[in-house]
Amino acid sequence: MRLIHLSDLHIGKRVNEFSMLEDQEYILKRILNIIDDEKPDGVIIAGDVYDRTMPSEDAVKLLDRFLTSLAKRKLQVYIISGNHDSAVKLSFASGLIDLSGIHIAPVYDGNVEPMRLEGSDGISANIYMLPFVKPVTVKNIFKDEAEDIKDYTGACRVAIEHMDIDETTTNILVAHQFVTGAERSDSEENIGGLDNVDVGVFAPFDYVALGHIHGPQKVGRDTVRYSGTPLKYSLSEAKHHKSVTVIDIPENKKIELRTVELVPMRDLREIKGTFAELTDKAYYEGTPVEDYIYVVLTDEEDIPDALGKLRVIYPNIMKLRYDNTRTRTDNIIEEGAVLEGKQPIDLFEELYEKQNNKSMSPEQREFMEELINKVFKEEE
Repeated sequence: MRLIHLSDLHIGKRVNEFSMLEDQEYILKRILNIIDDEKPDGVIIAGDVYDRTMPSEDAVKLLDRFLTSLAKRKLQVYIISGNHDSAVKLSFASGLIDLSGIHIAPVYDGNVEPMRLEGSDGISANIYMLPFVKPVTVKNIFKDEAEDIKDYTGACRVAIEHMDIDETTTNILVAHQFVTGAERSDSEENIGGLDNVDVGVFAPFDYVALGHIHGPQKVGRDTVRYSGTPLKYSLSEAKHHKSVTVIDIPENKKIELRTVELVPMRDLREIKGTFAELTDKAYYEGTPVEDYIYVVLTDEEDIPDALGKLRVIYPNIMKLRYDNTRTRTDNIIEEGAVLEGKQPIDLFEELYEKQNNKSMSPEQREFMEELINKVFKEEE
């Protein structure tokens, strides 16, 4: 038996006001190519299918095309909602869609029935779909056990205890939670560590297909795994190697894992140097200038309209910042500064030095003296 594990598609996402829909359509087609090569029995999508609870029309159309393509391949597809999704909207008409092999977990009501997947090689597995849950949700369902549900670990533990698990067969859980020990990215939501789930609650399962964390990784054991996002959604993900996870089950309760790399239409990366260096043809010629780029300028003086000028070469710059003497030091301007005996130019020079971590140049001082004199003369 073989399955493909995906998660965190975030269809409709915008990164620094850049729409990712074109990139998402491209990468979903690459995923379909991988599916055609791997010929799995099923596909898992572990939450955050959309980026918003109210997805755009274009985002809904893109998901529709992707799921239709999966259904045409006669695959069994298992989808849960994540914290970015609306469980109600995502599972609309799920009973009808279920007939096409697209199984979408309903709003969590305490009842998670296993779905039996029969592989083409005679191997079978039970798949449990647990949408993103919060402690308050589980408390309201299992009121007699509310006192035992003090955090996300307690909520997941109680939810799993109420599943009918046959431990003699292969059991797979699809979940969307933050498991303690996983490495986060800047584009993920978190509530200060309060949403941690201890990996021990997943002990009854042979494989746990996780969503929520954007970097592909295992947690605790090889078979508790985040597949990660198919695309990079923040600068903190620039060094990630995006992939899909392939799950092979050659015999009952035996799990073998590998990944297949995903190559995007446009990468997300950072470039750093002076304005002159980054605009030198020898620097950028032959490089993928259409990538989504974060620029770090090291010039000591700000470059007028640097962003506009750089976008002539790098059209998809997402953000520009400076790394120089001024930005490396946070100077605090304290109250109660001594004013007595100081001229306006002296006070301005002190302010300039606090803000920029360096003294004014002779030319700057001369310019400011002329400006101050002009202002005071007009007030007379």
